[in-house]
Amino acid sequence: MPIATLRHHFVAGFPDRLQPGILYISIEFASMSHLCCCGCGREVITPLSPKDWKFIYDGENVSVHPSIGNWSLPCRSHYIIQSGGIRWADDWSDEQISAGRQRDLIAKRGTGNQRAGSAPPAHALAKKPAAVVRPGFWSALWNKLFG
Repeated sequence: MPIATLRHHFVAGFPDRLQPGILYISIEFASMSHLCCCGCGREVITPLSPKDWKFIYDGENVSVHPSIGNWSLPCRSHYIIQSGGIRWADDWSDEQISAGRQRDLIAKRGTGNQRAGSAPPAHALAKKPAAVVRPGFWSALWNKLFG
């Protein structure tokens, strides 16, 4: 059964078992995770960075940009998380997916002026990368000061 809304939980790390309808956000690991909103139960991980996904927290709800396109999952679901609600988006053809991945790769390498997911607007590709492990602020500061 498709999920209509996602509640956000800010977490230090992701739980072993994700719950449906919850968007887990880890600032420390610069990533978000949730179960696919189509209801298939697959885990979706989105990295946070200037050239990947971003989120806006307005004090009550979370919006994510660009969209989540689960092209590697059997369901191929595609949606936008806006103010905690799920807005379904069009499916992409294999050609659109390939072009989008190429555009994202070029943007991440810094060889183009375009940011990942900038064209067409409100669309991007949800890949399932390994979790990015980054030290927390205090750990990074400690390491910088005391080596």
